Amino acid sequence: MTQRKRQAPQSIDPAAIEMLELAEAEGFSTAFSRAKAMAPCPIGVDGLCCRMCFMGPCRFVPKRGQSIEDVTGVCGATAATIVARNFARMVAAGASAHSDHGRDMAFVLLAAAKGEARGFSIRDEGKLRKVAHLMGIEDKGRPVAEVAQEVAEKALSNFGQQTGEITYASRAPKRRQELWRRLNLVPRGIDREIVETLHRTGMGTDQDPEHILHHTLRASMTDGWGGSMLATDISDILFGTPKPRTSQANLGVLKADQVNLVIHGHDPTLSEQITEAIREPELIQYAMSKGAKGINLAGICCTSNEVLMRQGVPSAGNMLHQELAILTGAVEAMVVDVQCTMEALVGAAAHFHTKVITTSPKAKIEGATHIEMEPHNAYQVARLIVRTAIDNYPNRPDSVHIPSQFSDLVAGFSHEYLRYMQGGTYRGSFRPLNDAIMSGRIRGAAGVVGCNNPRVTQDRGIMRLIQEYIKNDVLVVVTGCGAIAAGKHGYLVPEMMEQCGKGLREVCEAVGIPPVLHVGSCVDNSRILTVLTEMVEEGGLGDDISDLPAVGICPEWMNEKALTIATYFVASGAYVLFGVGSPVSGSPKVVELMTKGWEELVGGKLEFEPDIDKILQKSLAHIDAKRRALKLVTYDPNQYGQSGDRRLAGITA
Repeated sequence: MTQRKRQAPQSIDPAAIEMLELAEAEGFSTAFSRAKAMAPCPIGVDGLCCRMCFMGPCRFVPKRGQSIEDVTGVCGATAATIVARNFARMVAAGASAHSDHGRDMAFVLLAAAKGEARGFSIRDEGKLRKVAHLMGIEDKGRPVAEVAQEVAEKALSNFGQQTGEITYASRAPKRRQELWRRLNLVPRGIDREIVETLHRTGMGTDQDPEHILHHTLRASMTDGWGGSMLATDISDILFGTPKPRTSQANLGVLKADQVNLVIHGHDPTLSEQITEAIREPELIQYAMSKGAKGINLAGICCTSNEVLMRQGVPSAGNMLHQELAILTGAVEAMVVDVQCTMEALVGAAAHFHTKVITTSPKAKIEGATHIEMEPHNAYQVARLIVRTAIDNYPNRPDSVHIPSQFSDLVAGFSHEYLRYMQGGTYRGSFRPLNDAIMSGRIRGAAGVVGCNNPRVTQDRGIMRLIQEYIKNDVLVVVTGCGAIAAGKHGYLVPEMMEQCGKGLREVCEAVGIPPVLHVGSCVDNSRILTVLTEMVEEGGLGDDISDLPAVGICPEWMNEKALTIATYFVASGAYVLFGVGSPVSGSPKVVELMTKGWEELVGGKLEFEPDIDKILQKSLAHIDAKRRALKLVTYDPNQYGQSGDRRLAGITA
């Protein structure tokens, strides 16, 4: 059984540290203090607790001298079976969350197409027609609304269909599709695979760990190549495909003299309407009538990423900043939708005047104000929420505590923009990126994504990896709370090319981009799948995603959705490393199946490694091994000298 040393909860973010010191001085509870007070269950943390029926719960604890694999539950299930079941259920839960997001977006598109949702329209007709083409829908000569309705209906059919293949499986590289079909891994329908996971993992059904994990790969793809990819595409159609925007991140974006409205969660539907409402002259004037100088909108978590990359709305922080924002005393309302919102927000708000407003029919918090949003009333609800925040401004305490820290950033690198920036409107491609990797200017690529977890030091693992990757000429893409961490610490600006190795710096300088690219929210990990596919199809780097010198890292994971993302990247051929700890370490057999077994089966593998330095070593070794397998030039950090602008400026360092 894994032995873990508990770490004192802390952060490397100066704004978070400042607010945590305030919380401690005032006796306020936060996720950091609660994590310190509550030790994780030593059995469940390794996946060794079974609650699938009430003959238990069964705790798998070996007796002295007994192997864990010899311990069985009341029904006779082995530790490997239970650990595999627990992991499969976490993946299914994560897939259901992201896929439900995609379903909701499809319903919004359908309502917009029918003219039943005021405030929603088709903002990117080009993306709509591209998606129609990918779905096999004829769009030439047809009205936009008609095409949008058929796209929405086709998207929704992916959830309920019982046979065949989900639509977007055909977007993967050809060799990957052939492998999936040979292994019977292509999802038949999103809901079917998630439901089947729950059925298989119930008491007395699937009792072969390898068989359970095989289906887990298939179920995970209902997210990456299903719900998440649909959510990303439909959000682009409705709200615009992201392109680079400047903004700021950290608690310092809150304003002492304005109404502060913070949006938090994962669904962009209402938040996009709020960005429109706060610009209304009538509402701005109303805020001024209450003594404020204006209305300030900021985000937390992935709702923040959604409006950051499309509207430039600043981010107040990643997931562990949600309570800290309230503790400033300067937030009139925090509006939440779904996922990653803590029930503790209401307790934090009770010390101040802040209103916590829940908006989803799927999610209420006891003690919060519930203002429910549906597509047909989204704009009216947005206006009501803005007015509610304004009305609360006079109740703000006489003094507030807003940290001064914030950093500038550039966000919004969709895969469409990545194509454009490498060749323009008519010659866009991934050829320059592939060539830079083949020549050794860029060693490889790393996706640093995912959560915050108060069991480890906030942002430390994320930022250490980012700093070391770019120093070693590895191009980094970021999503989710990892993206916001990079933004808070100043790494999402072109000036960070000065921290790069010589080859990567030269590429960033030539294109004018940061070495760390913000590509979106958690569901936008599907954009990374698209980028990897385009790199394969561009040629020169193998025939499949598993050939690429690339890795995926989630240093501070905590959510089931993160495990789902990891698993669908493995199913797509990627090497994925997770920090913090392992939910499957209780069974050496399952660990071997998810590493050696999955690598032999699909070319990807999932490892849990709490030591960030070891993650760095393993990931760089993997990138170099893939370069050797492709017979590329051996990476040499000194192969390239001073880049052009530095030579002209006479800089020698």
